[in-house]
Amino acid sequence: MKTHEVVIQAGRPERFYWRDLWRSRELLYILSMRDISVRYKQTALGMSWSLIRPLLTMLVQTFVFSFVAKLPPDPGVPYALMVLAGITIWTFFSNAFQQISTSITANANLVTKVYFPRLVMPLSAVAVSFVDFLIAFGLFVGISIYYQYVPDWHILFLPLFLLLAMLGAFAFGLFFAAINVRFRDVGQLIPFMIQVGFYLCPIAYSSSLVAGHPYEKFYILNPAVGIIDGFKWSVLRGQTHLNPQSLVYSTAIVLIFLSLSIVFFRKRENSFVDDI
Repeated sequence: MKTHEVVIQAGRPERFYWRDLWRSRELLYILSMRDISVRYKQTALGMSWSLIRPLLTMLVQTFVFSFVAKLPPDPGVPYALMVLAGITIWTFFSNAFQQISTSITANANLVTKVYFPRLVMPLSAVAVSFVDFLIAFGLFVGISIYYQYVPDWHILFLPLFLLLAMLGAFAFGLFFAAINVRFRDVGQLIPFMIQVGFYLCPIAYSSSLVAGHPYEKFYILNPAVGIIDGFKWSVLRGQTHLNPQSLVYSTAIVLIFLSLSIVFFRKRENSFVDDI
């Protein structure tokens, strides 16, 4: 293992922080592996929960929105498959957002004992959510085979929407991570935000239901709308509704908020030890 010396001093140029962050990539790997191993430790079903949760959610949402509410799916797309696609990407986004938001307080023992770039902890929090996503996406592939609904060339855009979801979760999660250190009420607010967001986003229904309505211009300002619709569009042969304008808004909002969150996090970082 290579070692290096870090000199902590006031007024240190910003470039040294990013150099330290790169040098801490082994710590990033260790924290990521730790979070993955602890995630399902002492559980009877282990990683099977990453399959059970989206499957049960899909069954419930399909029954409620398709058979009870009688909402139509996008033409040519099985309702259950449309719902599962939305659940898969939303679960990744929401889990990553929640893990990142609590990453600093969850690692308070490390923050107060040793110096390292604190951005390592939010970055490592993404790993668990990504592993869960891979397992859930395997379930989506299996259900697609059952429906004989094989993706086409649109699947090539999947990495772009997955990256956008990851950046979005990191952007918003980083902001709340910095606030959560000072105000622990944020930890109570985040689950509520995720619960409300589930119904505000096109997960169990299609965005085509709001297309053309006067409030669509406000609906597409939700950055998760473009991400979820784009993901559905890529894995469901482009047969689902995708408003290009919502995708532009999502990308712009995520990139702007990501920049602001990093600046805010860096300004608050030096006070983490005192607040904890």
